[in-house]
Amino acid sequence: MPPALPARVRVTRPPLPLAPTLQGAVARLCPQAPQDTLRAAALAIAGGAVIGAALRWEGGEALGVETGWRGRGIEEALRDALHGT
Repeated sequence: MPPALPARVRVTRPPLPLAPTLQGAVARLCPQAPQDTLRAAALAIAGGAVIGAALRWEGGEALGVETGWRGRGIEEALRDALHGT
């Protein structure tokens, strides 16, 4: 069963390559991720803003959630979406 998220948060798997506005948000949340070689991405969005990202590339993964949103089930939902569960 997927984790319960705050009412205004949704998790999505955008197509790759990411649109420029999403690339900026992902770079802010996961600066260590090599955006040019991403294999999968899951984003948490609240009020039209990206508040979390889970990324996978050959040989690595990264997860980042804005400070005020941590600990509300978003991390788990992003991991589940990234891995297709």
